[in-house]
Amino acid sequence: MKVKTKYLYTGSSIAILVILLIIILPKGTSDSYIKSKAHYGTFKGVVFTSGQLQANQSITINAPEELSAQFIQVNDIEITSLVEEGTAVDSGDFVASLDHAAVSELIKKANEELEKAQSELNDAKADTSINLTNLRDELLNANVTLEEKKLIADQSIYESPSVVRQAKLDVERSQRDLEQKVRNYDLKVQQEAHKVFKAKDKYRREQQKVDNFNKLYNALEITAPSAGIVIYSFDRMGSKIKVGSKVSRYSPQIAELPDLRTLTSKTFINEVDISQVSIGQKVKVGVDAFPDKQFTGTVTNVANIGQVIPGGDAKVFEASIRIDGSDPLLKPGMTTNNRIITHAIDSVLYIPLESVFTLNNTSVVYADDNGSIIIKEVKTGAENENYIIIEKGLEKDETVLMNSPDEIEKLEYIPLND
Repeated sequence: MKVKTKYLYTGSSIAILVILLIIILPKGTSDSYIKSKAHYGTFKGVVFTSGQLQANQSITINAPEELSAQFIQVNDIEITSLVEEGTAVDSGDFVASLDHAAVSELIKKANEELEKAQSELNDAKADTSINLTNLRDELLNANVTLEEKKLIADQSIYESPSVVRQAKLDVERSQRDLEQKVRNYDLKVQQEAHKVFKAKDKYRREQQKVDNFNKLYNALEITAPSAGIVIYSFDRMGSKIKVGSKVSRYSPQIAELPDLRTLTSKTFINEVDISQVSIGQKVKVGVDAFPDKQFTGTVTNVANIGQVIPGGDAKVFEASIRIDGSDPLLKPGMTTNNRIITHAIDSVLYIPLESVFTLNNTSVVYADDNGSIIIKEVKTGAENENYIIIEKGLEKDETVLMNSPDEIEKLEYIPLND
């Protein structure tokens, strides 16, 4: 029982001590708040953006030129094999393969058409030979007939006038018949020559089609034109090229071999920040893949016209940031986080944004005055993502709170001195 009484006494003493501390300690103490000192120095305005690395220069790997050859009526052709993206290749190394089976089928059909054209040409030549031979025979017969009629006319000079007249008429008739056959022969020669020419031209076109398809078939294995790292392009729908994608004469690009010595971060600036960004500004560039590494860069281009990102309402402006120097770790397609230094102001006082509060439409801070909290009215200036300039109301190294205290109506208020 004595032990129990002892514990009850001890508990009561602690409770009384807590009550006395609450009563004795002054209200507005700053022991339980997050604090920060007012900094003095160079204040930098910063715009944060994310981007993606791209090569400034690159060599394009396209579908074979043979796909655009005359008589090749292929709208698109499927990619059946690809090396893994990021593969380092040398000049002449395999990159991709296009659908051989589809071209083989086209070659088969083209050969069938060529055989048909060859048969039509042979028929045209044979028909021409027969037709002209028959006409030449008719001409020969007409010549013989004319000679016979002339001979009869010559022998009829001793006959009656009517017989002589009839003989002359027969000669004239035979002469006209011969002339008519000569004209018909000349016309038929032209017609037959044209028919043979058409057949030859069709055969030539079909032969060229077969040759072009054979050249295309032999070019379906795509190789690297030079050394580099393979980065696949995007198709007409905006999707990354992969096995099963299709290329055509109108959209032939398959991949790129970027020059890794010159890289750019392509980024988009929100319309509320675009007025602060301009060409020539310096940038701190981080890469998500290597968070411990930091790079520098320069803004080289800012779009004049904004665009709306699909699926969103905010308007953005495209910008380019050239990365200074080169690093073998950097690859096109890597995500970057960019800190664009928009301006720098020397010799100013600045504090964390979280330390500035609004009280009765006035900017104030809660300052630590030797352990007590006081309210100080301040005049603010420019701000960045973390800090804000204090033009009046604070001194260097003063301590401010980053969270609001309780019972602020009981704290001392110090207005600005104009």
